[in-house]
Amino acid sequence: MTVKTVAAGLDIGGTNSVYGLVDRDGNILADGVVKTSQFPDAVDFVAAVYSRIVSLVEGLSGSVELAGIGIGAPMGNINKGTIEYPAGLPWKGITPIADLFRRHTDLPVIVTNDANAAAVGEMIYGAAKGMKDFVVLTLGTGLGSGFVVNGKLVYGHDGFAGELGHTTIKPGYSERECGCGKKGCAETYISATGLKRTLLKILANSLQPSDLRKYSIDELDSKIIYEEAIKGDPLALRAFDYTGRMLGIKLADLVAHTSPEAIFLFGGLAAAGDLIIRPARESMEENLLSIYRGKVKIQLSGLEEKNAAVLGASSLVWSELEHK
Repeated sequence: MTVKTVAAGLDIGGTNSVYGLVDRDGNILADGVVKTSQFPDAVDFVAAVYSRIVSLVEGLSGSVELAGIGIGAPMGNINKGTIEYPAGLPWKGITPIADLFRRHTDLPVIVTNDANAAAVGEMIYGAAKGMKDFVVLTLGTGLGSGFVVNGKLVYGHDGFAGELGHTTIKPGYSERECGCGKKGCAETYISATGLKRTLLKILANSLQPSDLRKYSIDELDSKIIYEEAIKGDPLALRAFDYTGRMLGIKLADLVAHTSPEAIFLFGGLAAAGDLIIRPARESMEENLLSIYRGKVKIQLSGLEEKNAAVLGASSLVWSELEHK
């Protein structure tokens, strides 16, 4: 009987964690969701997720073998298999997430930053196939980044290279506070939450009519702002334009560091398409050194949004096995 080999992918988020089984061709054979916030203890979280992964494997028809578990998480450290001081997770300090899974299995368990996982997924399954130099930006609640240079993911000496979201875009004590403890971080402007903060400031400083004024601060989110922008709401459009232009400034800096062939945008905010890509591209080109102008593509991820997190995390397993 032919044995089908699959990898488990787990994307850990502050509210929900998505897991699934993926074959070598990038087909997701089964998946599920667990509420991260319901597990204040990481030990209980790991036990629950591992049990569900095993159930998925057992539920597949035919003979199936699990090759390993890939995990993408905020502040995931591939060198140590840890999650370290994440701003949005219920577990504080350093969580030895790989070791917790190894209490249940002897299979490989690979942990990295969620944006790094997205970059590996883009390289193996997505639009970066065949590319050796590119960057993936995850535009969600925060701003993550994964850098691939000469075909290899850049981790740095401590496993934390590529934290573009926590580079400073607006220095000063009066700037926006970030969950990391700093002020003026790029992700406080370039993210779904940053978009909302920008809109709230625009609403406060403008007398222009807008349907967005009928929403409370708690009700407003990036989805509502997007829907109003599509309808032509002038303040929503201003918020997207400003967010895109701030993104473009950071992209110009990024290009000067690694000179990528392409920059892939991934995540909920990226789904706004040209609302954010057009001003980002214009702003990037305006701020680029002349030798880089017209050379770098900005495009959406080639992975399906609903499956991208699981694909990215599972691809860590195949990447690990190929390099052994």
